[in-house]
Amino acid sequence: MALVPYDETAVVGLQRFHKPLATFSFANHTIQIQQDWRQLGVAAVVWDAAVVLCTYLEMGAVELRGRSAVELGAGTGLVGIVAALLGLYLCS
Repeated sequence: MALVPYDETAVVGLQRFHKPLATFSFANHTIQIQQDWRQLGVAAVVWDAAVVLCTYLEMGAVELRGRSAVELGAGTGLVGIVAALLGLYLCS
């Protein structure tokens, strides 16, 4: 478990993690992820790194169609969802 020092009144940039729903557009789909920082902690929010990786995959930097992967500990699962929409077969 990661321990993150956090004071929700002091850090303006982290307020988006307190929104109960995060919406993204990838692979011609709208994806909505429920977030719950207070109940589930750091694994229950979509981090910027996941969004960057999804953008990278959507750009076609890696050929996913017809390939298989095992998803291990993917937080909210955004990257796995986008990879599957782009043709990757996921075993989770």
